[in-house]
Amino acid sequence: MPADAAHAAAASLGAEIARARWRRRRQFAARLFGHPSFLIGFAILAAFVATAVLAPCIAPYGPTRINYRAILAPPSAAHWFGTDGFGRDILSRVVWGTRVSLEIGVSVVLLTGIFGTLLGTAASYVRPLDGPIMRFLDGLMAFPGVLLAIGLAAALGPSATNATIALTVAFTPRTARVVRASVMVVQEMQYIEAAHAVGAGHGRIVVRYILANALSPLIVQLTFVFAVAIIAEAVLSFLGVGPPPPAPSLGNIIADGRSYVQEAWWIAVFPGVVIAVAVLGLNLMGDGLRDVIDPRQRRLRHGA
Repeated sequence: MPADAAHAAAASLGAEIARARWRRRRQFAARLFGHPSFLIGFAILAAFVATAVLAPCIAPYGPTRINYRAILAPPSAAHWFGTDGFGRDILSRVVWGTRVSLEIGVSVVLLTGIFGTLLGTAASYVRPLDGPIMRFLDGLMAFPGVLLAIGLAAALGPSATNATIALTVAFTPRTARVVRASVMVVQEMQYIEAAHAVGAGHGRIVVRYILANALSPLIVQLTFVFAVAIIAEAVLSFLGVGPPPPAPSLGNIIADGRSYVQEAWWIAVFPGVVIAVAVLGLNLMGDGLRDVIDPRQRRLRHGA
């Protein structure tokens, strides 16, 4: 075959492969956004993120602005969510509190994904490390995640950074186990053996072939980690070991309302509703993502 014809054939094949990849991605996106659970969850998460990002524009007052003339004012046109014991606007504090929850939640998801992937991959791919790594992670998993996070945050001191560290340590073991199980399945596939046979390096095999085909369960797992991290951050803040007051956090807003539950219910109710809606959205999104990635889950769920 002439050189020009060979180049033309190679270019045509490359273009066809690129088109096939684009079609698969488009079909996956269509299935994803056609799934009612994922679509509802994505809409809720988008609203949550938009509220956090646009907090300076949305909040009608400063989150720490004190107004002694409006102490414990009920919901009204001036204060849609009412005010607290210092006259601070609850709507403004909740809007800014969503930013704190989002920042900590995203940080926990990223750090948990990184460390969970590294530990899970190392335990599965490097067999001598499997025992030590997994026994260490099993030791951490012996403690309930929230209790472990509370203990670590209390030892480190109240701050957003320390809360992030504590939650990362608490949730990394479960994420690592998910990655380890996925990697163990993928590395037994024939194309992994073929990659070894042609002399591909370990780094290329792990990154290009194993992790690329084992990330789907990790992505689903991280959506649930995000939801649990929002709840856990609220628990830490409620107990006083999260971001310290007067900085608004959904947890410490609820904690402020403990003393006024009967006379000013709105202080604790509105941030609690925001937490519940955000977690519901993330769980719906995770369920939809799991159904699209693994249709067997959907068939099992519907008894098909």
